[in-house]
Amino acid sequence: MAPLLIIAAGGTGGHMFPAQALAEAMLAKGWRVKLSTDARGARYASGFPDAVEITQISSATFARGGLLAKAMVPFRILGGILGATFKMIGQKPDVVVGFGGYPSIPALAAATLLRKPRMIHEQNGVLGRVNTKFAKRVNAVACGTWPTQMPAGVSGTHTGNPVREAVLARAGAGYIPPGDYPMSIVVIGGSQGARILSDAVPPAIAELPVEMLANIRVFHQARGEDEERVRQFYFQQGINAQVQPFFDNVPELFAEAQLIISRAGASSVADISVIGRPSVLVPYAAAMDDHQTANAKGLADAGAATVIPERQLDAETLRTEVQRILTNPDGASAMAQAAVSVSRPDATQALVDMVEELAQKPAK
Repeated sequence: MAPLLIIAAGGTGGHMFPAQALAEAMLAKGWRVKLSTDARGARYASGFPDAVEITQISSATFARGGLLAKAMVPFRILGGILGATFKMIGQKPDVVVGFGGYPSIPALAAATLLRKPRMIHEQNGVLGRVNTKFAKRVNAVACGTWPTQMPAGVSGTHTGNPVREAVLARAGAGYIPPGDYPMSIVVIGGSQGARILSDAVPPAIAELPVEMLANIRVFHQARGEDEERVRQFYFQQGINAQVQPFFDNVPELFAEAQLIISRAGASSVADISVIGRPSVLVPYAAAMDDHQTANAKGLADAGAATVIPERQLDAETLRTEVQRILTNPDGASAMAQAAVSVSRPDATQALVDMVEELAQKPAK
């Protein structure tokens, strides 16, 4: 019978999308793949191949709900662990991989109890709470962002974060440096945009020299509630801008951009680096353990990105950075090349290699 991989993930797309990439690759290698998640994680599982068997288990987080709900969390998690353990005894997986989020607890705990080969993948530059708990209890830790802050005594392997096929198709795409011709700026704050970027970016761009503005087109992802005011601002300032709550062609927009202004989520950083574009990153200050600042560190240290903390973000500071990059074609080209130099377009294959290596080793 073909070897079996159990993937444990849930909570957000940030956990589920890399899990999906691994699932697709392992199926192509002839493995059987099962996904262990909860009801919330299952909402992000629609993109998984039909061959992946999806099991919803009981789990919970202390981050939501009232006192009674939080009091029930340990019991729900324990129930999920017991259920996962009994299932795993019958399924006999060859490897179990956790991608973070509370829904990954039951399968990882069951794999630990049954001494199954197991590993975790951390997307961000700081281990999440669940991955921190399991870091010393697994056989390997794969790191999507490098460097990743690790607990004492734990070492990680830099695999990178898997990216979509549409991004891989544009890996290292030729960069057209800024000049006296049409230029594109992409503003993106995650899947639903970011209010702080909608507040700061439009006035910053409006303050650019008139001769530069004549060449600029902006693609700005804004929240639905901010969309109209942002669109109206650009229109009133005579700036060529397309404002939407969601762009379904982000890889294409990135590939054609001279500059990207973005949050520093793990998937956004991975996309920017694989395609290879200069960026101004504004890490989300409320992110747990300030992990978006850690996510941005690799690009910043390579000279591929300017990082502006939220507390320092204003129109003038941002205008200065945008103008500096767009008036220095050699510097912008160097930033694009630096981004590619720290990218990991082979992230999915690196995870596949780790899974197959684990399958050959005795569990402990």
